[in-house]
Amino acid sequence: MTHRDYVLAAINHRETDRVPYSFGFDDGTDKELDAYYGATDWRGKLQSFLKTVGGVDANAERQIDAAHRQDIFGTVWRVDRRPWHLEKPALSEPRLDSIVWPAVEQFPLSVDANVAQLTGPQAEQFSILGNGWGLFEQSWRLRGFENALMDCIAEQDFYEALLEKLTALRLGMVARFKDIRADAVMFGDDWGDQRGVIIGPERWRKLLKPRWAKVFAATHAQGKHTICHSCGSVAAIIPDLIEIGLDVLESVQPEAAGMDPFALKKKFGDKITFWGCLGSQSTLQFGTPKQIRARVQALCKRMGKGGGYILAPAKGIQPGTPPANAAAAVEAFATQNL
Repeated sequence: MTHRDYVLAAINHRETDRVPYSFGFDDGTDKELDAYYGATDWRGKLQSFLKTVGGVDANAERQIDAAHRQDIFGTVWRVDRRPWHLEKPALSEPRLDSIVWPAVEQFPLSVDANVAQLTGPQAEQFSILGNGWGLFEQSWRLRGFENALMDCIAEQDFYEALLEKLTALRLGMVARFKDIRADAVMFGDDWGDQRGVIIGPERWRKLLKPRWAKVFAATHAQGKHTICHSCGSVAAIIPDLIEIGLDVLESVQPEAAGMDPFALKKKFGDKITFWGCLGSQSTLQFGTPKQIRARVQALCKRMGKGGGYILAPAKGIQPGTPPANAAAAVEAFATQNL
């Protein structure tokens, strides 16, 4: 079996002799492992089951100065600190006519020059096209976070009109993928915080569910799988995500309310694939290397049963993670089920 075959088996809920995985690093934490090992040979232990082969830049930002960027809609971000700070939303008032709406062709599309060799039945890895920030996130990028939350309640006609415009753009972006051979399209829309769905499950169902259903349907019409990233607690809407055609839910942050991976597997594991589940805020940061190895093995054994699981940290290795813990995770990923 190729690495691609392992991923496809997971998505199709077929159990295999090992669990496919991804392993990422944030803000240069991989360099800390170079120092810890005293070499770079450790990198060869990790296998690549999935590969991003291109996608649409849904923000199309330009640098204004050393501290600021402006996206294609006109929102200004301060980027010389983390987290980035939204300094000036493009839509300071709940009116769509206050900006020039970009055409879908204005969003840069980039595809690996060797995409024909990286995709299709003979490919070694499962290929993914990226589609950037999603509908909810893009709405608050345009309005500011607090304004967008108030719009959901006090300016519903405007907010729905805004979401319609964003959905049309998203569908246009998916349409640009039509002739690109790839296994899946990856979307991202942080619907949850640590406590639950940010706008509440009922508003999510009214405002976002029918629009994401259209995007997922358009993706499936191209023969591609749907993947969506969301941080936080989205347990309340997982049945809805299954209903509208989400194939893979990525991140599955175990510290968030209701997001215990094993409970989710028991309830939904035959209907959706979970990608992630290893706690970046808990196990990787504060566990011992022994506990990390045990957790990885438990995830592989219990989440991988019957397929439907791709192993990964919920977020790439974060700054502040003890190098010994990151090394333990690398070793556990590299040797699981072999």
